[in-house]
Amino acid sequence: MKSLEQWFEEYGESHQNLTNQKIHKVAVPGIFFSVAGFLWLVPSLSVVGVSIAPYFIVLAFVLGFYAMMSLKAFIVMTAFSMFCTLTLVQLQHAQVSVLALSSVLFVLLWILQFVGHHIEGKKPSFFKDIQFLLIGPAWVFHFFFPLTKHDS
Repeated sequence: MKSLEQWFEEYGESHQNLTNQKIHKVAVPGIFFSVAGFLWLVPSLSVVGVSIAPYFIVLAFVLGFYAMMSLKAFIVMTAFSMFCTLTLVQLQHAQVSVLALSSVLFVLLWILQFVGHHIEGKKPSFFKDIQFLLIGPAWVFHFFFPLTKHDS
C-alpha cells in the first residue's frame, strides 16, 4: 500500500501548472460536495428494523480510506465531510434542490477540471488509478493543512 506522500507525489506529477492547481483547489472540494449531495438523496435502507442512510455508509468507507493513509488526512477530511453534511442539512431545510445544485456543480466543475488538465497538458490521474478520486481532495487540503511529514 502506498503512503500518502507517495500518492501526493504521483498525483502532483499531473498537477504542476499553477492555473491547474488553482482550478483544482476550487473544483475538487466542489465535486466532493456534489457527490455527497447525490448520495444524500439516496433513501435510507431499513435492515432488521434499523434505518441507515447510504450516505453515511459510503462516508464511513471514504473516511476509513483516509484513516489508513494518515491521522491528519482523516481529521481534515472528516472536518470537511462534516461541513458538507451540515451544509446539506441546511440546504434541505431551506428547501433548496440538492439534486439541481449537485448536478450543476458536478457538471461545471468537471468541465473546469478538464480545462485545467488541458492547460496542464496531462491526463487526470484517475485515468491511471480510480483511487486518485479520493486522493485529490486530500491533495488539495494539504496546501492549507500539512498532511504529510514532507509538508510540515
